[in-house]
Amino acid sequence: METTNKLKDINEVLEFLYQEFPQCFKQKDGIKPLKVGIFKDIAERIEGSEKVSKTQVRQALRKYTSNWRYLEAVTKSEFRIDLDGNQGEKVEQEHIDHAQKALEESRAKMAKRKKQQRPRQDSDSKSFKKKPAHSSKNNAQANKPAKAAPAKRSGKVEPLPESEVKVNNKVKVKLGQALVNAVITEVNKDEVHVELVTGMQVKTKADSLYII
Repeated sequence: METTNKLKDINEVLEFLYQEFPQCFKQKDGIKPLKVGIFKDIAERIEGSEKVSKTQVRQALRKYTSNWRYLEAVTKSEFRIDLDGNQGEKVEQEHIDHAQKALEESRAKMAKRKKQQRPRQDSDSKSFKKKPAHSSKNNAQANKPAKAAPAKRSGKVEPLPESEVKVNNKVKVKLGQALVNAVITEVNKDEVHVELVTGMQVKTKADSLYII
């Protein structure tokens, strides 16, 4: 007899969330922005579950909240929802802007990937494509709108004190060159798990956190 039925594939974990919380998680139609801190709510509901672990749920949430449909929902919806589909807090403009930026960057990466995979027709087209790289800087910059550097932050941002690295504290987390608002959801020795304004779960280090 099998004593466990742990799900292994991330898509199976998503399917579990669709079935377990049908008023909250949607595959296509009816997607709504998730309540900030919803990972904690899910963890409490699935405590002792033999099917999924908290780590798997975190990975599934990361995939769900980075999906284009979800990001579009953040930009178009007025309110977030909880696990039972109840209306929660209002979606702030900052969250909308962040989701819009993530959506544009994701689409730009997809377009670039498709362009790279497109077979070159002949050597002439190959050499033709290389020429713009040696042209003026203005043309090179015009061809890469998605890689524009994020706006410079003022030098007043201060690192988060070690005493403030606590669950539920609001912080700014450094992602690349940008600082994004987030909430600490878990502290595990040197690793800190945070939830971004879009709902995405991210694992980082304490020295990447700043005072909000």
